[in-house]
Amino acid sequence: MTANLADLLAHTAAQRPDGVALIDAESGVRLTWQELEDTVARCATGLSAQGLVAGNRVAIAIGNRVELVVLHLAALRARLVSVPVNPRSATGELLRVVADSGARLLVADPTTVDPARAVVTGLREALPHEGRAGAPRLVVLDAPTAGDEIAYDALLAEPAAVLPPPRDAESLAVLLYTSGTSGRPRAAMLSHRALLANITQAGSIDPPLVQADDVVYGVLPLFHVYGLNAVLGQVLATGATLVVVDGFSVEQSLEHVRLHGVTVLPVAPPVLASWRAVGDLADRLAGVRTVMSGAAPMPEDLVTEYADRFGLRVHQGYGLTETAPVLTSTLCGTDPAKRGSVGRALPGVTLRVRDDAEGGERVRGGAPDDVPSGDPGVIEVRGDNLFSGYWPDGEGGPDAEGWWSTGDIGLLDADGDLFLVDRVTEIVIVSGFNVYPSEIEEVLTEVPQVQEAVVLGVPDVSTGEAVVAYLRLGPGQPTDPASLEEVVAAAHRHAAERLARFKRPARIEVVDSLPRTVTGKVARGRLRSQARGAPDVLG
Repeated sequence: MTANLADLLAHTAAQRPDGVALIDAESGVRLTWQELEDTVARCATGLSAQGLVAGNRVAIAIGNRVELVVLHLAALRARLVSVPVNPRSATGELLRVVADSGARLLVADPTTVDPARAVVTGLREALPHEGRAGAPRLVVLDAPTAGDEIAYDALLAEPAAVLPPPRDAESLAVLLYTSGTSGRPRAAMLSHRALLANITQAGSIDPPLVQADDVVYGVLPLFHVYGLNAVLGQVLATGATLVVVDGFSVEQSLEHVRLHGVTVLPVAPPVLASWRAVGDLADRLAGVRTVMSGAAPMPEDLVTEYADRFGLRVHQGYGLTETAPVLTSTLCGTDPAKRGSVGRALPGVTLRVRDDAEGGERVRGGAPDDVPSGDPGVIEVRGDNLFSGYWPDGEGGPDAEGWWSTGDIGLLDADGDLFLVDRVTEIVIVSGFNVYPSEIEEVLTEVPQVQEAVVLGVPDVSTGEAVVAYLRLGPGQPTDPASLEEVVAAAHRHAAERLARFKRPARIEVVDSLPRTVTGKVARGRLRSQARGAPDVLG
């Protein structure tokens, strides 16, 4: 049994050495499978030469590019733990991830090197003198180094050495920071077993999602589990070609599809929404075999429009970071998929719906033949693809019987098709990324005039959902229009300093009071209805 995900690379390189593995859309760099294997092996040797030992964490804060794939796989090959980080994170967010994970190395490129240096300096200054050796060293890609920083090319300088073979598939492979089902963002612990299991589960779909002769469009961020394992993982397993793309624009993306002969398009709903205005889209996507949407809910009217206008069936799925990630797909089950369904469970994944009924808990959905239609409930899942809990102690992982609650509300029909209804938590999904309102609320209440902040999500055609914030000022604060405008401006400035762009409120509104329930809690449902009914809610 394979004990390390990077073994997939070695196997594919042996089977398809001259096949094209990666194409960097921006730089034009192309690597065959054998070239990728050789580069990863040298990089793994270079990482080990830095004194890193099995289990040490390597934080990677760079955009989608060939080097990210190399670093991720090299860390796994060296029995280290890969910690991909959003390269657009604010300095404070990057600091929290690096400090929380205890990363021994932090990798940065020209867009992230300044905040990365601030993080390393801050951690060294915060640690007592005798503990400063525990602060991370900085690896710099495509920028001059300073002090004890390491050039990325130096990691590749030595020939590949033979590293000890991995022995335990349960060992930690990746930390991915997510909001989970409650609390502040924290890291889901994904083992090699979980990652490999989901690659196998998704690879068991018939017809296959990805085949050896496919060219896969890699615009999904590789710091996100969808891009990292659902896309890159399938490419590793099949020997297909991945076109690595950093950033999205309508015209450039369609040119990439044409230029590289893309046949598989795994994207998030905002990409499909952006393309819908292209008049000759059907012609420009004529060579595409499969379109897959994930990372965020897909509006049903968009699915219908792609089928009716462009003759393209958009396959949907459902999953979470903690499930590595895919749980269901519309490629499993009826053809065409039922309207509104996110498909059936992948082979090897078991779903059930649990709710609290009078007299105790009632469970529905152990198997397709005993799933009645009825009231929705909390979706629970069991399978080898489940995470090992949250870093560092495994809290919040599967129970003793292997079940884990997703925190989402759904309905399983008699055929086993899953329909998403709602979320238990208040997580907002912006362009496929989880945004936890309490994190933003905490930042906004740091503005001196603000006493209380409430954040929620509203529908947005470009990003799926957008963040809207309501502020209540402290007693005695001026409420004339000029003063209120300054509060809103100050809140936007502070959010820009403390939060990644996708977490920043699209609109901030100052209110006299906030609607509350009889127990005194903020009535978010009433606020959400008000926000969705406002024609200018996104300004």
